[in-house]
Amino acid sequence: MDYSAAAEGAKEHSVLGEQKNKELSLEDWLQKWEVHEIGFHKEDGHKLLRKYMNTFLNGRNGLRVFFPLCGKAVEMKWFADLGHSVVGVEISELAIREFFTEQNLSYSEESIAGISGGKVFKSSSGNITLYCCNIFDLPSYVKLMLSLLEKVFHYLLAIISYDTTKHSGPPFYVSDSEIKSLFGSTCNIQFLEKVDALEERLKERGFEYFFEILYLFTEK
Repeated sequence: MDYSAAAEGAKEHSVLGEQKNKELSLEDWLQKWEVHEIGFHKEDGHKLLRKYMNTFLNGRNGLRVFFPLCGKAVEMKWFADLGHSVVGVEISELAIREFFTEQNLSYSEESIAGISGGKVFKSSSGNITLYCCNIFDLPSYVKLMLSLLEKVFHYLLAIISYDTTKHSGPPFYVSDSEIKSLFGSTCNIQFLEKVDALEERLKERGFEYFFEILYLFTEK
């Protein structure tokens, strides 16, 4: 896999060594939504996803598209408007409600049997279903994602790259070697593009570089 996405002259740091506890606590995540500390949310959508939308869709219609950790991603509406079925999972109920409100979508909600406190929100159109529950840590996330893939699939993975010797996250960096270790036995991994994502708010936090990297996984 081509990892030209690293910053020029920067080494690939050992994330397992420098970011051992690569998790944001449930309480911290919910708090970010409560105080709207959500700089990761893109009001205009993900530029790389928009650019590679046709690559992802590959001419197919009527897909079921899964958004893990979906927040209130506007991209879910993009896919729904194209006639695809969208399924998302998010622990913050506030984020889910904001998605439907901001996208002017009516919806229903009901409890999820067998999951304490879990809820499912469905658009009135029926093509967007968002589950509010907590099912993720890194190992179980990968296991779940691989279990959901069909025989023929396209899976886009966006990661970020920065100097982990100076910043511990969040957001957390997943290295090239980790991606290979987690997905390489099941998926063909293709590097698509690296873009400079160093925004002013990140500069203010002391980041010297911040890249976003997009990969496409397909069946082996």
